[in-house]
This record gives sequence, C-alpha cells and structure tokens, in this order.
Amino acid sequence: MAYINRTDYCGNFNANDIGKQITVAGWVQRRRVLGGLIFIDLRDRTGILQLTFDEQLNKELFDIAYTLRSEDVITASGTVRSRGEGAINKNLPTGEIEVLADTLKVLGKAETPPFEIVENSNCNEELRLKHRYLDLRRPDLQKNILFRHKVTKVTRDYFDENGFIEIETPMLIRSTPEGARDYLVPSRIHKGGFYALPQSPQLYKQLSMVAGFDRYMQIARCFRDEDLRADRQPEFTQIDLEMSFVDVEDVLKIGEGYIQRVFKETLGVDIPLPLPRLTYKEAMERYGSDKPDTRYGMEIVNISDIVKDCGFSVFASTVANGGSVRGIVAKDAAGTLTRKEIDKLTEYVKGIGGKGLAWIRRTADGDTSSFAKFMSEDEMNAIYEKMNVEKGDVAMIIADTNNNHVLSQLGLLRIKTADRLQLKLEGFNLLWIVEFPFFDFDEDTQTYVAMHHPFTSPMDECLEYLETDKSKVRAKAYDLVLNGIELSSGSIRITDPELQNRMFRLLGLSEEEAHLKFGYLLDAFKYGAPPHGGMGIGLDRLVMQMLQCDSLRDVIAYPKVQNASELMTMCPAEVDPKQLEELHIQLLDN
Repeated sequence: MAYINRTDYCGNFNANDIGKQITVAGWVQRRRVLGGLIFIDLRDRTGILQLTFDEQLNKELFDIAYTLRSEDVITASGTVRSRGEGAINKNLPTGEIEVLADTLKVLGKAETPPFEIVENSNCNEELRLKHRYLDLRRPDLQKNILFRHKVTKVTRDYFDENGFIEIETPMLIRSTPEGARDYLVPSRIHKGGFYALPQSPQLYKQLSMVAGFDRYMQIARCFRDEDLRADRQPEFTQIDLEMSFVDVEDVLKIGEGYIQRVFKETLGVDIPLPLPRLTYKEAMERYGSDKPDTRYGMEIVNISDIVKDCGFSVFASTVANGGSVRGIVAKDAAGTLTRKEIDKLTEYVKGIGGKGLAWIRRTADGDTSSFAKFMSEDEMNAIYEKMNVEKGDVAMIIADTNNNHVLSQLGLLRIKTADRLQLKLEGFNLLWIVEFPFFDFDEDTQTYVAMHHPFTSPMDECLEYLETDKSKVRAKAYDLVLNGIELSSGSIRITDPELQNRMFRLLGLSEEEAHLKFGYLLDAFKYGAPPHGGMGIGLDRLVMQMLQCDSLRDVIAYPKVQNASELMTMCPAEVDPKQLEELHIQLLDN
C-alpha cells in the first residue's frame, strides 16, 4: 500500500492555513452523518481536526467515509477551509476550520473497543490497564506522557549546561542492602549466583566520582520489591546526580536551579529561590512530618506548660512523666467537624496508636469541650490564646508520654482533618528538610539503627557523639518536599576510610561483613576519593505532582497495579520448566 506523507499533525492547523492543501493521518474519533455530508473527527496525539466529505462533490469518497467507525486508522487529503461563523467549535483549538477532503485511504480497520476513547474516562481502571495501548490513546493520558517527555528534555538540557555528564550504570548488579527487597536475577552461567536489579545507582555514581567524572547525571531506572501505593511502583525512574568537591549548599543550589527551570519551562510557573528550609526537628515539631504539606496551616502547638498543673489528670500526669500535650486547630471548621465527625477522628487517632483525642469546639452558640469541666476558666483562656482558638474553630489535642508518638499522630491527624474539610489546596509549596537524625531509635529492639545508607556523612560537629550519645548525631542529609510528597533525598557521602570503618562498627557491621558487601567501593576509596554528595529526584513523582494527578499510574506509560502485576501482558507469569532447569532453579510445592 502506498502511504501519503502527512503535512503536519491535526492539532497544529489553524485559521492561518485556510486555503492550503494538506494531508493528515490518525484515528477516527467519531463519525456524524448529516444528509449529504459526513463529518469525521480525526484524532492524533496533538488533537482533533474535522474532515468533511460532500456526497455532491465525490460520491465514491462519501461512500468510503460512511463505512468508517471509531478507531479506524485513516489518512486523508483536502483543502483547509473556514467552518463558518455559526459552525465554529470554541471548545476545540482547531474549531474554526475543517478540511474538505478529496482523498481518503483506510489504513487499518478497528473492532469496537472495550471502552470509549475519551478524556477523563470513568471506565473501570483494570479494564483500561488490560488494554493499556487503547487507554494511552486518550487525550488526557497522551498529554501526561508528552509532558513527561518535555520534563526529561529540560532535565537533560539543564544538567548538561551545568557541566554534568550522563553516565549509564549497570542494570545487573551485586545485591546490596538499601532498605527494601531486591529483585533478583539468577545467572545461568554462574550456578547459584544472582544478580540484583538496582534499587538506585548509589554505589556506581560514587565510583564515578572516584573515577574523576566530577559531575554525574542519569535518568535511571530503579527497582524495589515492596508493597505498592498511589505514589509507589516496583520500577520507577530517578533523576540521579552526584557532584565532587562540594558540600550541602552546593548540592541544594543545583537542585533548586533545576526545580526552578523545569517548572518555568514546562508549566510557566515561577518558583522563587532560595526555597524555604526546615530542619528535621522543626518540621516534626510544627507539622508532625518530615514531608509536610505547607499549603495549609494547622501547625502543632505545645501547651504542656499551661496544663502541667491543671485539674485534668490525663494532661497533668503526661507532663509529669516526661511527655507532652500538643494540639492543632482547624480554623472555621466547627460547621463541618460536628460531634459525630470528631468522634470519627477520635477513632482514627486510636487506630494509629493514640490513646484518645481531647477537643474544643467553639461556635456562636457557645463552647463545648471534652475536658473543660476539669479546667479553670483561666487555663481554658490560656489554651485559647496560645493555640489561637477563635469562634468557629475546632482544637484537637493529644497527650502521650512519648513525644515522638504525639508528633507523628498529630501529623497524621492534620492530614486526615484537611481531607475531611476538603480544603482547596492550590499552588506548589516546595521546601528542603535538612539535618536529619543520623540514627533512628527502634522501640522494638531498644537500639539505634541507621536512618540512611551507611555512606551518609554525619555533620562535623556531631562526630564527638557517635559513640556516646547517638540521639545527638545529625546527618548531612536532605530531602526536597513538594506539597507533602518527598520528591528527592540525598546526602554528602563519607570518603574518609577511618570514619567509614567507624560507622560500620556503629551499625553493627564487622570488617569482614563490610568488605563482603562493599569491598569494591572501600577499595576504590583507597586511591584518592574526592569529597562528594548528591541526590535522586523521583521523576515519576515530580511529574505526578506537577500535573496534580492522583496516581503514578497516570504518568507512567505501562504501570503495575497494587499487587505488582501488569494486566496487559499478564506478568509475572510462569515460565517453561526447561528455563528453570537452565537456571538451576527448582520450585518448591506450596
């Protein structure tokens, strides 16, 4: 079959093209018959263009057009003309024009699709994912994928202009502990040996610094065998970077510049710099989260000093036993947060480990509270003043002898309350979270464990506390947060062999274990390692947030579902027993 070379994409034509002879190609969106005229809405990745077939001018062509159905693939030629004042479609970018067709070729016939190819489809998602190649024809998903392409182009341009070298790292690597399960790949040649798919290019990018490529960047595929959710996939894409001869400020500056550039060039949004910063401690005490959404208030307020000697024993005993009493205020929420709704929030708090929820509800009809009868008028007024509880507000308070529990529970309650109030959240609030704790206290084992990978550098002023007081050790680690979502995580790395061995000992790794897991990197550091640090920015999450999508699946061409399967190809799937035999694998009976 001889194909006709198209002039341009459907969505690129406008009134300036009136009178031109053009050729277009694409899919039939719909066909309308009005007497001796047939109108075909032709769709490609840029939009829709109306084709007109006139029975009086070309009966043979008209008859062919009459046979067309949705999703047939065609190419057509004709003359661009105005639709006329009364026929203009103001909802369509090409709505002023149409093409009076004089040539039509059917390139591929389509069966009736299992769902309509339309924007914002309300069709069952599983059915759409099973036929993802059809789902991806929908204009809204195509716009998402095209936008993602633009983001990746801006990414490469920005880092290239700033001296970064794009280096590809291996997909088949040695299994290394990075916090999640590895996807393992058995070796046919090396019996009993396994590769792992990389959770990140962490060690390879550090080796690239040792190799002298002082600015590395890669749009890297990463894999983690973990439970899924709306913002997590088993395979994901990371904008990975590493820099030599730098400290924290240098990495943050590069990261900020990238964010400003990508928002401006893709969305036309100006992101003012420098971005706000909060230490981990500040973020937890104000928002109860190390990835706070700062588009709304409800900041945590500590009222322990007011209630430490009050008549409400729950509050007083909590403070006496070293705990704290803190709360949040939902402004103008009394109309929505009724007693019934507050009871639901109380059950929510208990479900996340809280002992209960104390509350104050101030309305025009008076003030009600779950604990006011135990308090003096002066104490209640002091709480109103410190928490800024005004008429129409609802205050919610949690008390616990474990301060970390109070903060984390209030952080989750803050998010839950914002969701219940259906707050209209707009804009892009970015901020850095810095000075993370180096160690995290594990309450189950009553020991301190590493919060980051073992090559993260502690802050210089904290080195003296490594063996004596781990709670005081902070890391040269930083996260970039956008509207309550962690976009990026990074750190300055340890390159001093003596300090690195010290860290391994503190993390419970013997010299033999450390060398078995990381020996190649430790050996490399013996030959002159420059100080370096970097970060990884989640490309999928970034695009999802920029487009304000509900799920990563909306910005990934071929995503997995909740159980890590792909519905279109039905993977994972069983393989031929002969393949297992070649890999020296025998399946156990369930």
